[in-house]
Amino acid sequence: MTEPYTLSWLVGRLVARRLETPTAATLELDVPGWRGAMAGQHVDIRLTAEDGYSTQRSYSLASPGTIGLPGGPVGSERIALTVQVVDDGEVSPYLTQDLQIGDEVELRGPIGNWFVWHATDPHPVQLVAGGSGLVPLMSMLRTRRSAGSVSPFRLLASVRTPADALYADELATLEPDVAITRVWTRSGPPGFLGPLGRVNAAVLGGACFPPDLNAHVFVCGPTPFVELVADTLVDLGHDPDRIRTERFGPTGP
Repeated sequence: MTEPYTLSWLVGRLVARRLETPTAATLELDVPGWRGAMAGQHVDIRLTAEDGYSTQRSYSLASPGTIGLPGGPVGSERIALTVQVVDDGEVSPYLTQDLQIGDEVELRGPIGNWFVWHATDPHPVQLVAGGSGLVPLMSMLRTRRSAGSVSPFRLLASVRTPADALYADELATLEPDVAITRVWTRSGPPGFLGPLGRVNAAVLGGACFPPDLNAHVFVCGPTPFVELVADTLVDLGHDPDRIRTERFGPTGP
């Protein structure tokens, strides 16, 4: 899909970093010239070594959307990315461990006009996340809060263990206004007596809005997870045209 304007490489300066889990960190960057983004979009990050070698990766925006809000866009040149370290990765270890406050990186965006949520949309929204697939969905949740939206939201998050759970404290502040269901695939929190395992039809049927409410569904995570969830939701009666998916590599629950 063609972007609404030509994307140029910008320079972002790291102004804050906080650890989300032992293997994931949120980076806050000030980006002069940033034009804002919609909830669910992503950026490309480019790193260039002294010898000229260059590599780039895409990362979802975790910060609230600033375009498509009631009353018009909100100006801000600060963005937030939550980066999950990938084993043997080139970029994620550098961003989460080596990049220092004040250091600069090249980025371009926002990218993607399909996997987005607009705060003016009154329809129910069902979010389904696998592992770090929660990041763009968190942008939607933060946009909902900042915009004062009353659209009904539900979140189903599949996570390996409590130590791997992104944004745990912040998500707790959203309940019960947002119905949140967590599926622990390997181990649960202390005192957890429920079953462990992967998301299946029974879990989706119990946690998601029923099909007749015509909710917008956003699914993000590793490719096998996304395909399973999307196919199962269609089998349960959800309209495939209302299911939007975003997928990434092999890491996840």
